[in-house]
Amino acid sequence: MTVASQVKQTLASLKAIHAGLQQLALTSQDETAQRTFHEAMLTAEQIIAELKDRVGRLEFEEPQYHGK
Repeated sequence: MTVASQVKQTLASLKAIHAGLQQLALTSQDETAQRTFHEAMLTAEQIIAELKDRVGRLEFEEPQYHGK
């Protein structure tokens, strides 16, 4: 498995985690838990953005990875 495909797989997993955190933040009854889930969701968003940038750089540097 190439580095690019590993990064893309990690990105997909992180997006699923983000969705789970978002759902937990919305459905939790405890205000502290809601805040904790929301903060974790925001952190995940930052990491997702960084990984998307990294995927773009990998695809630019290694055109054979584009779209895989």
